[in-house]
Amino acid sequence: MIRVKMHSIVVNDQAKAHKFYTEKLGFIVKKDIPMGEYSWLTVGHADDEVELLLEPDALDSARIFYADLYEKGIPQSALSVDDIEDEYVKLTAAGVKFKSPPQEMEGAKYATFDDTCGNYIQLYQEL
Repeated sequence: MIRVKMHSIVVNDQAKAHKFYTEKLGFIVKKDIPMGEYSWLTVGHADDEVELLLEPDALDSARIFYADLYEKGIPQSALSVDDIEDEYVKLTAAGVKFKSPPQEMEGAKYATFDDTCGNYIQLYQEL
């Protein structure tokens, strides 16, 4: 059986990403292993095995690709929530900047926010 255990989100500043993903989104640090200039830095929910690898955009090709996605407003990744309206209110109050309030489309509600580290991330709730 193939399962998702880790998902990579490429960030332009690991320290800033660490702060945003823990302080704003409420994740905990799962691993923080120094690896030269960067770290193997993963975060996640305390009750979940899945980890987000906050991976540095150390390659020129990565910087160009993710900057292009950001410039075009395309989310780099998506995170599931149980109640998107509640999360939107909490995260907005915490200073997270959304492109728009939650919207419904084809059996789901979604809202996209800026992670302050070069990415738009989409929250979604299946209906």
